[in-house]
Amino acid sequence: MPNGRLALRLAATIRHDGAGGVADDLADPAGLAAWLVEHRDLLPDGVDAASVPTDEQARAAVVALRAATRSLLARCVPAPSRADAHRLLPVAEAVERVNAAAALAPVAPVLAWPDDGPPAVRSRSIEPDAVSGLTAALARSAIDFLTGPDRERLRACTAPRCVRYFLQSHGRQEFCKPSCSNRARAARHYQRRHATDTTS
Repeated sequence: MPNGRLALRLAATIRHDGAGGVADDLADPAGLAAWLVEHRDLLPDGVDAASVPTDEQARAAVVALRAATRSLLARCVPAPSRADAHRLLPVAEAVERVNAAAALAPVAPVLAWPDDGPPAVRSRSIEPDAVSGLTAALARSAIDFLTGPDRERLRACTAPRCVRYFLQSHGRQEFCKPSCSNRARAARHYQRRHATDTTS
């Protein structure tokens, strides 16, 4: 999975709860801890999920970056979810937040010169602490996604009250998952039935 997809996984921590509301998988530090464990294999080298303190400060940093990421994803789709519109940051603020987080883990050139070969340069991340390393990795994932080819396939689910973004796998796909398709069909049926009942 390309690194940019991690940004979609972060954005998906805000989702429809199945009962008409919105759930936040990162509502508390325990949620952040569970998310890190679930996604540890997707984190880039140098970011160890086990070393990130899952306290309120770390959760707040990740949630702030998520808000910026979701706002920028919303700008990439024809129409963001109406259920999500009130959460979106102004684009300039979202861009600044992502760039600031990405800069928390600067990259330095490192000269390598083996005895049996020519000199070469490698890159080394300089991470001041685990939380900064995590937020920088998540921000860089957002940048990778927003500047990569998958951005063209990004869509906002059109199901009622859904706030998920997904990568469209075929031209007519409107929903992030089958349950959203079923919910949309049920809502259309209810509206038709209600319109018929009120005109009788």
